[in-house]
Amino acid sequence: MTDDQLVSVFERGEVPDGGFHHREHVRVARHYLRQHGIGEAIARFIASLRRFAAAQGKPGLYHQTVTVAFLLLVAERLIDAPLDEDWSAFAARHPDLFCWEPSVLDRYYRPETLWSDRARAAFVMPDRIATA
Repeated sequence: MTDDQLVSVFERGEVPDGGFHHREHVRVARHYLRQHGIGEAIARFIASLRRFAAAQGKPGLYHQTVTVAFLLLVAERLIDAPLDEDWSAFAARHPDLFCWEPSVLDRYYRPETLWSDRARAAFVMPDRIATA
């Protein structure tokens, strides 16, 4: 499935063949960031993800801090990416974006901060200093 096809399915609130897991979230985020400025990409991704979660009957799964933090990490990784880099090459260069436990966000957030109701509802700034 191409990036455009995945985004189209996602924006319709449908689950693509194979599911819509963390890897697909990152892939759609990368696509939006490549197509739009960071502000617009974040706004579009949030709106689309909320619609997708609602369409799946799971609006309570949406987490603002996790969503925005991952978008910012992907945006950072795109700074030095070759313009013609495809999804597979991007994913291969950044395997830390796809590991959920431990998560790349563990470098930036204490668990009690990231998994708080406050962080779920609104973006919370990182409370740890990231280490390489």
